[in-house]
Amino acid sequence: MRARAIVAEDEPLLRENLVELLGAAWPELEIVAVAADGFQALRAVNEHRPDVLFLDIEMPEASGLEVARRASGCHVVFVTGYDRYAVAAFEQGAVDYVMKPLSGVRIAAVVKRVKERLRWPPASLAALVDQLANAPSSGGRYLRWINASRGEDVQLITTDEVRYFQSDTKYTRVVAAHAEGLIRKSIKELVDELDPLMFWQIHRAAIVNVHAIERVTRGLRDGVLLAIRDRPELLSVSQPYAHLFRKM
Repeated sequence: MRARAIVAEDEPLLRENLVELLGAAWPELEIVAVAADGFQALRAVNEHRPDVLFLDIEMPEASGLEVARRASGCHVVFVTGYDRYAVAAFEQGAVDYVMKPLSGVRIAAVVKRVKERLRWPPASLAALVDQLANAPSSGGRYLRWINASRGEDVQLITTDEVRYFQSDTKYTRVVAAHAEGLIRKSIKELVDELDPLMFWQIHRAAIVNVHAIERVTRGLRDGVLLAIRDRPELLSVSQPYAHLFRKM
């Protein structure tokens, strides 16, 4: 009997990519539904009763954690960009986890382990879900990958590559050395998710990668300006954050 699965991921291109990679690594797997948010995933679980759930943890409407909490009788693979989720999921008995960015090698390894786990009843995830749901936002681990949209494409950018983040109306610009894109996270959310030793807020609408600062200069009225490696523009530091750079 063919295994049946549901894929839940809120980013359309990543969702399509995951379905394609699963199709290549596990041709006999029947993907009975795809979902763009947690509510769609829960409806699909109730309708199809799948064997395996591939759940993005950070989804609108209902998180992957909430879906896992309410979906009994399924093996779960968490899809995440956060180490703190991945480590806890693996250690406490989830079928597996997939760290973004996705790749054929990662998916093939997951598929192998899922096939082995299907011989046994699904692990109980209640304790895991409660732990992750109540964990501090950083959990001692920080964001490592950014899925930034540029037109119809999604660029996968490591936080090491990011030069700075800058608020742009409804979105936030992610600026790397020779590329940029948009994400839906606010500056306030990013402050909580980025390593504070590496990323400093320099304005209510901007965060800079400290390792990307080439030099600090003084502007008009003793203002602070930052020259960024591999970028032509200067970033202005607002007065409340100027003290961070007085000794640089």
